[in-house]
Amino acid sequence: MSKSHSLLFSEIKIGSLTLPNRIIMGSMHTGLDHTDDPYNRLAAFYEERAKGGVGLIVTGGVAPNEQGLISPGATILNKPEQVDSYRIITEPVHAAGSKIIMQILHAGRYAKQADLVAPSAIRSPINKFEPREISHDEILQTIEDFANCAELSQKAGFDGVELLGSEGYFLNEFTAERTNQRNDKWGGSFENRTRLPLEIVRAIRRKLGSDFFIQYRMSVLELVEGGWNIEEAQRFATELESAGVDLINTGIGWHEASIPTIAMDVPRAAFSWATGKIKEAVNIPVAAANRINTVEVAEEILQRGDADMLYMARPFLADSDFVNKAKEGHSNEINSCIACNQSCLDNLFNNKTVSCLVNPRACHETVYPPLPATDKPQKIAVIGAGAAGLAFSIEASKQGHNITLFESGSTIGGQLLHAHKVPGKEEFDELLRYFQVMLDKYTVNLQLNCRVDAGQLEAGNFDAIILASGIKPRELDIPGIKNSKVLSYEQVFSAPEKVGQRVIIIGAGGIGFDMAGFLTHSKSNDTPVQTFNKNWGIDPTGLGEGGLASNPAKTEKPSRDVTLLQRKAGRFGKTLGKTTGWIHQIELQKRGVQMIGDLNYLKIDDAGLHIEQDGKKQLLPADNIIICAGQESQDELTESLSNITQQVYRIGGVKEARELDAAQAIRDGIQLAYSLGLKQ
Repeated sequence: MSKSHSLLFSEIKIGSLTLPNRIIMGSMHTGLDHTDDPYNRLAAFYEERAKGGVGLIVTGGVAPNEQGLISPGATILNKPEQVDSYRIITEPVHAAGSKIIMQILHAGRYAKQADLVAPSAIRSPINKFEPREISHDEILQTIEDFANCAELSQKAGFDGVELLGSEGYFLNEFTAERTNQRNDKWGGSFENRTRLPLEIVRAIRRKLGSDFFIQYRMSVLELVEGGWNIEEAQRFATELESAGVDLINTGIGWHEASIPTIAMDVPRAAFSWATGKIKEAVNIPVAAANRINTVEVAEEILQRGDADMLYMARPFLADSDFVNKAKEGHSNEINSCIACNQSCLDNLFNNKTVSCLVNPRACHETVYPPLPATDKPQKIAVIGAGAAGLAFSIEASKQGHNITLFESGSTIGGQLLHAHKVPGKEEFDELLRYFQVMLDKYTVNLQLNCRVDAGQLEAGNFDAIILASGIKPRELDIPGIKNSKVLSYEQVFSAPEKVGQRVIIIGAGGIGFDMAGFLTHSKSNDTPVQTFNKNWGIDPTGLGEGGLASNPAKTEKPSRDVTLLQRKAGRFGKTLGKTTGWIHQIELQKRGVQMIGDLNYLKIDDAGLHIEQDGKKQLLPADNIIICAGQESQDELTESLSNITQQVYRIGGVKEARELDAAQAIRDGIQLAYSLGLKQ
């Protein structure tokens, strides 16, 4: 264990639990509850993380009653006959040496079902279903349901429960004036609005005694109008402590808030200062959450005294061995969460099983079990060190294959080298770092600045050839496209200083939005957290309503005038990530980026871009026109390889040209490596 991580790996006693380190694997919706074998798949998911060294695991949300279900078919624990199914989860986790607690989640007005209830009949802006106001008698029954669920969880072998009272779910809806407009004992004053969660804690204590572990995830910064401020949050924290809560976990923001809280744009540990405010108010341990993805950041939070523990969720999607690697001094080998949301939250909100861009095995442990070393190692050539080629090379090398990775450029990364230059996407550096460490660890023979041809491949006597040479910008058929004003996105990312003041971007997909953000970004002398707070209107003292600034700072006008174009009609940003696209749209709107659609491109000349819209021709003056309008496969070898080997495989952009899709590229590489391993 590194001395610099002394607090992180120090033992801590919380209530009845003694934990070997300060890391909690936080609760995550995985979508595994909607698969054909939910409990065994969940067991495999949690067991692998327990073996990875995490001391305490929190499950995804489990409803205490039918009304609390987040969606039809989601997990519920309200009957004794369900207990055995949950033992399938707890037993392997305990056998691996970890503790596990169950999160009790009542969805309230966020429930994706017709019969939903809330403190008041106020529909959430992110849910089509309108709740009805829960009655007094139903509230009393709900308190009993929570206590019953906790008792059943104890019988199922869980070491305690976490009550979810943040992010705008049911318990949080009661504590906030925004959603609680009742005039009975459950609404109105602060005491009345906090009555329900406190009564639930007391009911669980009465039923299960002082030794039963209770953790509460409370809302600290609500980031919505009608939410409480930090002083009220502190007051509630002291009430939770008095009611018998063992640990407070700090939630940030509501799901309907128009401020990002866990996306890549959010600086690391952006909200730990708010957790520190809660720690000042109570004597029980407090856990910080949100955008804590490295060992170094986690230790810094502890050293500053902002928290006693770290509540880290998605980092355990990215790397199940996070804790063991860090404890053993190999933190450089951790596959870091880059907070892209592309395979986790985007999958979840598209009704797909959660995974992870940097680790496609996440939540698919039974689909991709660890493979033994091969007894028939192959000599394999991989063409292209982009995401797909890197993922395949590392996974195949783990199995014992002899890999030579050819890359025409001077460094690894391919299209990832563009992504990490976009402001707010610097976390892609972590992925590039990890790939390089793994190439070295598994002794992949990396050949940079090498544009390999069929003759070299034939001379190398390879058993298999993997084409992963990626994509290149698609060339458009517009008169004047060769004008010196016209640049590809690759040229701009390589030399942004050559771009003039008036810019037109053709193509409003992910690359177009990234390019607009890249060209309109203004540097600041503030810290990343200070810049983020100003940009998104967060009160750094937390004293504003909902933690919001009363007079948000205005975004400075960027040095360039940028116009984003798309040929088709309709809303811009349709192809962006479901949970992050809105962030990029708001950012560009703040910076004055114009967006024009439903048009035809006529020609390009020295004056700019000529277009036709609504039957009218017009000129859009420009110093530069940047093409971000799609890609095509970059494959010059396929036809010449048929006489070399029958084992020729295409992965990533060579297999299917699409927008810069690192998730699919990495998944292609991993899947191919597994298929080769299964053939041995």
